[in-house]
Amino acid sequence: MTIRTLDDADLQSKRVLLRVDLNVPVSDGQVTDTTRIERIKPTIVELQKKRAKIILLSHFGRPKGRPVTEFSLKQVLKPLENILGCQVKFAEDCIGDKAHSVISGMSDGDVVLLENTRFHAGEEKNDVAFCQELAKNGDIYVNDAFSAAHRAHASTEGLAKLLPSYAGRAMQQELAALDKGLGNPAQPVIALVGGAKVSTKIELLNNLVEKVEALVIGGGMANTFLAATGIAVGKSVCEHDLGDIARNILAKAKSLKCAILLPVDAVVGSRFEANTPIHNFGIDTIPFDGMVLDLGELSIARINAAIDEASTLIWNGPLGAFELSPFEHATVAVAHHVAKLTKAQKLVSIAGGGDTVAALNKAGVANEFTYISTAGGAFLEWMEGKTLPGVAALEN
Repeated sequence: MTIRTLDDADLQSKRVLLRVDLNVPVSDGQVTDTTRIERIKPTIVELQKKRAKIILLSHFGRPKGRPVTEFSLKQVLKPLENILGCQVKFAEDCIGDKAHSVISGMSDGDVVLLENTRFHAGEEKNDVAFCQELAKNGDIYVNDAFSAAHRAHASTEGLAKLLPSYAGRAMQQELAALDKGLGNPAQPVIALVGGAKVSTKIELLNNLVEKVEALVIGGGMANTFLAATGIAVGKSVCEHDLGDIARNILAKAKSLKCAILLPVDAVVGSRFEANTPIHNFGIDTIPFDGMVLDLGELSIARINAAIDEASTLIWNGPLGAFELSPFEHATVAVAHHVAKLTKAQKLVSIAGGGDTVAALNKAGVANEFTYISTAGGAFLEWMEGKTLPGVAALEN
């Protein structure tokens, strides 16, 4: 896949509608994680150097097509200015007179933030008339929001049909990294998939067994696979009704010669609580009233040994109940092993998904992976092998 990038664009004095993702976490009116803002800075700085007029488009929260004060992008304005190191003007709407009056006063290199695109129902409906109103504000469209690229919305896909369109540098970097993961990876490839439920990752698992040489299944979803093979998992999180699906995935993996690694031992407690009393059990000796809360040392060693044999690793989902102490141990231990191999240039490591990023930050190694995707749903759909509308719209 080849996409149009800023290298292909004439930007001097052009009004650039730059789709970014400013849907950042906010608590008591304060942005608590600025990662997504930091990632768009290189594109904005480049556009400023090339004397473009930069007009930022973004959604924020779920206002359901109407103005809602708590979802105003105005609360992101100050952190945005602090990170960019320049003034950012704000327009009270993303279309119409309020937007036009601010944009018409722009000079080359200026940055304007338009109000939440989801304050209009036409955004999520990808309404043609709304797309046309957005397009009136710009000469060029640049998408730098991979995390929203799985949505065929007006500001992520519709606009690309109306204006000359290009990928921003963050989008370009993300796609290049992901191509190293599944598109054109160094072989062999190992995937680590965790989290609580198989039901949310059926398509993902079915796609991965076709693409990778080894697949590690951890977290609560491993219990569903164990139960499907006849192992009693006590009171553990388990989707017993998905036994047939789990067995089908195991059979498919076997036919494709994809090795599935399930836990061989576990850290078991009686309650889903931090610091609950725990014992280590072999996976076939879990007590009837026990809950699997993390992987045991034998499982960790087995996973690390499999990673040693790989050239590329992709990771989505924690391996245990990492949010509760001490059940982050397996996730942290494997993360440190991956970071060590990555630093030694023996492994290309790519991870993504909200819980995954939080777990790797907790382990203190997020900056030591080859690439960490801040995209949630888009990263998951990419791993599922789906076409992302916001990316497809930028293809040559």
